[in-house]
Amino acid sequence: MAFEDYVKAQKLGLKAHRMAVSEGKWPYLPVLDEIAAQSQIDYELNLGVSEIPLAQVVGTDTAGRTQAFGPNFMPLLDPDSEFASKWVSLCDSQMEEGIREAVKVYEYMNQYYVREGNKRVSVLKYVNNPTILAEVIRKVPKRSDEPANRIYYEYMDFYRLTHIDYVLFSKTGRYARLVEAVGKEKDEIWSEEERKKFAAFYHQFEMAFEAVRRNRVAHVTCGDALLLYLSLYPYEQCAGDIDTEIKEKLMRMKTEIELFGEEDSVEVSMDPVEKKASVTETVINKIIHQRKKKIAFLYSDELEKSRWMYDHEQGRLHLEEVFGDSVETGRYMTDADGVDTERVLGEICRQGYDVIFTVNPRMMKACLKTAVEYPDTIILNCALNSPHSSVRAYYARMYEAQFLAGMAAGAMCTNDKVGFVAEYPMFGVAAGINAFALGARMVNPYVKVHLVWSTEKGFDMERYFWEQQISCIFEQNVVAPRDEIGHFGLYQYMDSTKRELAIPVYRWGTFYEKIVSRILKGTWKADESGEKKAINYWWGLSSGVVDVVCSDALPAGTVRLIELMKKNIAAGEFYPFTGPLIRQDGTMQYEAGKTMKPEDMMRMDWLIDNVEGKIPTVDELRDEVKPVVMLKGLYAATVEKGGNALL
Repeated sequence: MAFEDYVKAQKLGLKAHRMAVSEGKWPYLPVLDEIAAQSQIDYELNLGVSEIPLAQVVGTDTAGRTQAFGPNFMPLLDPDSEFASKWVSLCDSQMEEGIREAVKVYEYMNQYYVREGNKRVSVLKYVNNPTILAEVIRKVPKRSDEPANRIYYEYMDFYRLTHIDYVLFSKTGRYARLVEAVGKEKDEIWSEEERKKFAAFYHQFEMAFEAVRRNRVAHVTCGDALLLYLSLYPYEQCAGDIDTEIKEKLMRMKTEIELFGEEDSVEVSMDPVEKKASVTETVINKIIHQRKKKIAFLYSDELEKSRWMYDHEQGRLHLEEVFGDSVETGRYMTDADGVDTERVLGEICRQGYDVIFTVNPRMMKACLKTAVEYPDTIILNCALNSPHSSVRAYYARMYEAQFLAGMAAGAMCTNDKVGFVAEYPMFGVAAGINAFALGARMVNPYVKVHLVWSTEKGFDMERYFWEQQISCIFEQNVVAPRDEIGHFGLYQYMDSTKRELAIPVYRWGTFYEKIVSRILKGTWKADESGEKKAINYWWGLSSGVVDVVCSDALPAGTVRLIELMKKNIAAGEFYPFTGPLIRQDGTMQYEAGKTMKPEDMMRMDWLIDNVEGKIPTVDELRDEVKPVVMLKGLYAATVEKGGNALL
């Protein structure tokens, strides 16, 4: 029988060889000596003998035997060769008592290259053995900024704690997130019992994921999919699930898994473009939409305490006024975090609501889990840079209004100094700061914008502005609707008297009206392009979602200039972020005449050269603001290249 097995294995090897040739790839085993020169190796480390994943044994140490095997480690030589006889003998041993002698391998970048024992590896791969006993020497590459190198160094930190070598990720930051998802401290060593528990769960998950992958899920690592899965289903609650239970949940998450592996998974909608529904959509729309639409708004704070919630509530009331009997709206409360939000969202779905608007970015995790479980309910979350197709994100291009406010500040400051008070270092905030600075410099080439953060620990803003003699200040802080002493927008102190100069405003009613109109007309699906992507609505002056209101304290000429520029921006005739754009360190970010892409504006994590100040780290922020910043802050963009953060 073993001889017949060799013939079958050879056919598999020849097939893989032909396929590699047709695709222009190397048709034999990779050779470590050709992949990594000795000059690229920092040091070697003997890891001893252990069971290693056969799937990660990919090549040989030297070129000596590489052409005896196809790229899948199956044999290529004739069945009557001495090589074939030895392979058959090993196959017999495996069938009778199992191959017990350890092979010798080098580990490099979390893949294994055989020093001794190629045929043993080939036989065990042929019989689909999951692991092989190996004596391992790790070749550690020198540190670099290459993404693969950074991922590998994170893997080595993970391996030091867990001795787990079978979990692979495609992005940086994910090993640390896995440790957190499993409920371990970042430097905590895993016990043998914990490793066995995780291995059992991972085995069940891997079987389920491979079954789903065969259903055309885009290529992502099993580890990537696992991390996304654990973000919705906590480890302690699902660690005992069997593969069929996991598969059922993964099937509902299929699109999210596809996007999780994509570099450019977010489609930014900058303006509400009217699209005609297809004939099928029109017919379905007439059948389904004869009844009124039920629309829920989910808040995380009392309206009288939060201007943010209050403004969105005005948007809800605007819907009732505009659409009348065509809609029925409801208002709900939650704590924005944890199971309570999931519970409330589930109740809203079971009450038959068609659309849910959630106005706090911290609700995204609960929104995603609910959207997966209730796919017929439309759920939107007020946030930026969200890579989830099941939950559309929306926000306002406030940077356009802040550019105009910056023009007013540049015109009104008396000593070429303007203050800017930012709140959270979130996606889109850096764009607002930089736009304000560009607007100020447009009317005053010597102006400097002094940036401070209201959420930074132990920082006295008032003292700083007094010491710097800054009297013209812009604040992003969203004060309570009845807070008479709070500050918002651009103001100036003259002889100890505060004068309001300009206030950027959100017009959420306009946004909600346009979105609900699309849903009522049946053109909601038409917003999706041919490719499946996450849609982020980021509308501005052109759609009436943002504006800036100038006070009588501004000179008439300045107001006229701002109104003219407002029309030009709304008409698409002027773009605030057009080069030359120079960073604080003097490097040219965008050349003259080059306009920044919306995605780059949204993910901006740098400051323009006339800004004095910095973007704070997480540790520099007050404890109560850290959760929302870690979830949707600029740090997500630095953890995973391109800002495609987990949640």
